[in-house]
This record gives sequence, C-alpha cells and structure tokens, in this order.
Amino acid sequence: MKSLELCAGAGGQALGLEQAGFEHVALVENDAHCCATLRKNRPSWNVIEDDVRSFKKVANEYSGIELVAGGLPCPPFSKAGKQLGEKDERNLFPDALEIIDTIRPKAVMIENVRGFLDGAFEDYRRELKSQLEGMDYEVDWDLLNASKFGVPQLRPRVIIVAMQRQLWPHFQWPSGLEKPPKTVGETLYKLMSANDWIGAKAWKERADDIAPTIVGGSKKHGGPDLGPTRAKAAWATLGVNGKTIAEEAPERDFVGMPRLTVEMVARIQGFPPRWNFVGRKTAAYRQVGNAFPPPVANAVGTKIREAIEAAERKALKAA
Repeated sequence: MKSLELCAGAGGQALGLEQAGFEHVALVENDAHCCATLRKNRPSWNVIEDDVRSFKKVANEYSGIELVAGGLPCPPFSKAGKQLGEKDERNLFPDALEIIDTIRPKAVMIENVRGFLDGAFEDYRRELKSQLEGMDYEVDWDLLNASKFGVPQLRPRVIIVAMQRQLWPHFQWPSGLEKPPKTVGETLYKLMSANDWIGAKAWKERADDIAPTIVGGSKKHGGPDLGPTRAKAAWATLGVNGKTIAEEAPERDFVGMPRLTVEMVARIQGFPPRWNFVGRKTAAYRQVGNAFPPPVANAVGTKIREAIEAAERKALKAA
C-alpha cells in the first residue's frame, strides 16, 4: 500500500507506517536537517525538500494512493504557544485539505497536539470534519497516549483518521498493549552505563517510572533541554537533569544527576537504536523532541491497512 507523508519531520510517523506495511511514494519536509536524517536512514525514500504549500502544485502526481499522512505543525494549537489556530501562519490544515482533495486517497491520518481538542477550537474541528465529509470521507479523532503502546512516556497526541465511506465500517481504533511500558531506568540503563558509570545501577532503580512528555521546541523558541520548569521538576524525580542535553553518557566517576543524550531521548520517543539523527545537538534534539513515536504510528497505521484490506476482501467476495 502506498503512502504520502506531509511534514515528515525526522521520520517517526513514516517509520511507524513503514512497519505497518506502507510504502512511501514521497515524504515532504522543508527542514534541511530532517531531510538529511530521512535520507541517511532510508536512502531509497523519495524525500522532497519543499514546503507543503509549494508541493500542492504537483500533488496530482500521487492521485489514488492508499494513504496521506502527516504531522502538521502543532504550534497553532499547542498550549506552549498562543493557540492562534487558523489565524497562525504555521497552520497547514487548509493546505493539507487541498492536497487530500486532489489526491483522494483511501485514508487520511493526521497527528497533532492535545490542545487541538480544546473548546476554543470546536468550530475549527467541526469545519475540518465538514470539509472531509464533503470529499466523501468518514472522520473521527482520538486522544492516544504513547505509553499505551510501549513508549516509556505519556505523550498524549490527537490522531485524526478519515477513510472513504465504504471502508469506514472496517476501521477500529487500536486499544494499546495490556502490559505497561518499561521505565526510564529500564529503557536507558545500557546507554547510561556506556562509559562504565558506577552509579548507573542506582540511577536505574531511581528512574522507576515513565517519562514526562518530551518537548522539542521550535526554531524560534526552545533549545536542547527537556522542557519548561514543571517538566524539569518531573525529570528531577527520576534522577535526570533536564536543563540541557549531554554529548555523551556519564563518565565512570560521575556524581550527581545525569543529563540525557540525543540518543537517549530518541529511545524514549520509541525510535529504534539504528535510527540516526543528522545535525548538531540542538538540531538533532529538536528533530527527536517533535517526532511522532513510531510505535503509535505503527498501531494506527496497521488498523488503517487492515480496514482497507477487509473492505477489499468483502468487495472481491461480493463480485
């Protein structure tokens, strides 16, 4: 099944959808570091380094594919910003809708922040749903917590799914895993002890819970740290210094609360060890912090693929 990825970032959603059985015909992203990361990890992917607004001009080349997916910019709806919604210049929902209308895929999957569900955006959600229904899609959204899918952080995210009407009866939201995710200590112990830190085992025992939501920051605001004051305090209870990001794991005789490396943060986001991020620390961390955890994208993508397959089987049987 073919997929087109909008605002692909560093590949969290794309990787999860690949695991779910989708082949990407193109990935559109305007950040040079993210594009370099995508190309480094998947040289065969068709990475288009361009703005979604410009990509609209050639969207018809991808008509008829199974899925259009994307992690549209979250600042217009994020509580960390001004929540300007449709008035925010970074709001790409209208452009994504134009692309969807041109391509008419069998399914659509869009990820955004929890703030999208705030009461202030009720009219916006209603209009979004109305426009998609006007294209003969059924639409729903749900708030999924990454921790339900094996990711060692809470990370609530809104997932919007739209499917052609004949496919919709076959779609079900993923329910998540029955067992809880690993703790931060269990997840990062090997990475923390990479330089033979003698305090690694004690730290593992202290870091006995899942992580707060990883915060990536934007190009205008935020650097390589683990978020606002409240988030840093939550990290401190796990024995982590969240004020900055480290270049490498603690040395053998290190004393105090360790900092996380970019690789460690990526592991907490659900990226596999083999996924490498291109760029210096700040650019690499921002890619990780803004990513969609691959296991969640995999779970939703699998349900979308299964719905399409079930509808196709039914149609063949009827024929």
